[in-house]
Amino acid sequence: MVKKVVTNVGQLVTPRGEQARSGEKMNRISILDDREILLEGGVIREIGKQGAFSRSLPEEVERIDAKGKPVLPGFVDPHTHFVFSGYRAEEFQARLEGKRYEEIAEEGGGIASSVRSNREASFSGLKEEAEGRLRSMVRFGVTSVEGKTGYGLDRETELKQLKVMTELDQETPVDISPTFLGAHSIPEKYANRREEYVDFVTEEVAPLAAERGAEFCDVFCDRGAFTVGESRKVLNRGKKLGLKPKIHADEIEATGGAKLAAEVDAISADHLLKASDEGLNRMKESSVIAVLLPITAFSLKESYARARYMIDHGLSVSLATDLNPGSCFSESIPLLFSLSTLYMEMTVEETITALTLNAAAAIDRADQVGTIESGKQGDFLILDAPNYQHLSYHMGVNLVERVVKRGETIWKKTGPNF
Repeated sequence: MVKKVVTNVGQLVTPRGEQARSGEKMNRISILDDREILLEGGVIREIGKQGAFSRSLPEEVERIDAKGKPVLPGFVDPHTHFVFSGYRAEEFQARLEGKRYEEIAEEGGGIASSVRSNREASFSGLKEEAEGRLRSMVRFGVTSVEGKTGYGLDRETELKQLKVMTELDQETPVDISPTFLGAHSIPEKYANRREEYVDFVTEEVAPLAAERGAEFCDVFCDRGAFTVGESRKVLNRGKKLGLKPKIHADEIEATGGAKLAAEVDAISADHLLKASDEGLNRMKESSVIAVLLPITAFSLKESYARARYMIDHGLSVSLATDLNPGSCFSESIPLLFSLSTLYMEMTVEETITALTLNAAAAIDRADQVGTIESGKQGDFLILDAPNYQHLSYHMGVNLVERVVKRGETIWKKTGPNF
C-alpha cells in the first residue's frame, strides 16, 4: 500500500480513544511537539518524533509538510440539514424585525416552507446544491458529516433527500452519515390526523429509508412538533428496522425529550436548550451524548444550552452547526468555536474534543475518525496559526490551511495574488 508521511508537525493536538469523553476528561487532550505521522493506504500507521520516518523512507514517498504548524483531527459535524433547496432570508428578516419563529411557522413559514421547496426541486438540482454546501464545510475543516432528511414529509421527497446523501457519500471524499427525519413536523394535510401521519412515517417510509441507506432515525420531540408518546413510537420502530435513534430534544420547552433519549438508548439528544436536570441526569446514566447547537441559539436569540453544567455533571458533550435554511443558515466552525468558548463557558480543549472524538461518537464512528491515532483514518487538518489556542483567540476567522481525508489533500488554502 502507498505510504505517505506528514512532516514538521509543530503541535499534534488530539483527544484519544474510541468512545466519547465525558466530564473533566473532555479537557484532556494530547499535545505533542515536533512529530511526524506515517500513513499507509489512507490509514494512520504510526506517530513518531520528527525524522522518525522521513529519514528512512525513499525520496519518492509523498511528504506533506506541516511547516511547524498545528495538526488536528478532521472536524466532525454530527447534526446538519445540508440537503435542501430554497432559502428563507425573508424569515430571517422577519425575526430581525421582532417576529418569533413560532409565529412565522404558524403563517406557513418555517419547516413547511422548506418542504414546499424540496418537493418542487429536481433530484439533480438538490444534489448540486448539497454538494456545494459540502465543499464549503470542507473548507472549515469538516471531513465527516451527518445529514438529515425531514424536508419532504412524504415518501418521494424523503427518499430523494436520502438518495442525495448516499450518492454524495460515494462520489465525494467526505464521509456522510444519513439520518431519516420523517418526523420533523406534521404536514398541513395531516394537521387533524396526527396518528395517521405517525403511522405513515413508521410503517411506510421508515422501512424504505432503512433499505436505502439511512443509519439513524431522528424525531423532533418538542412543543409544536411531536409528543413524547409519538416520538417513542417513531424511535422504537426505527430501532426494529436497524436505525440507531437520535432525537431533537427540549429545544423550545422541557417536554421530556432528554428523558426519552435515555429510555430508548439514543446515541444522542440534540439542542437541549430547555432540558431539565432530571433529563440530563438520565442521559448521563444511559451514556447519551449531548449534541449542542449554539449557532442556532445565537440565530434565534435564545439562551444557550448549559454546556458547563453538563460537562461538570459528567455528560459527554458534542457540538454541531445545525446547518439548515431557516433557524441556522451557517456552516461556520469558527463561529461555533467562538460561541462555545465565549458564551457556553467551554475550554478550547473541551471544544476540540466536542468537535472531533465526541462528534464522531455521536455518529457512531469513533472507532474510525475523530482522533489522530494508529489505526484511524488519515483525516486531519493543518492550521495556519502558531498554536491550537488561536481557534478561539482569532475570533470568527477560518484558520484551516489544509484538509486531508484518508491521506489525500482535499482542500488547500491559496494566498492572495499580491
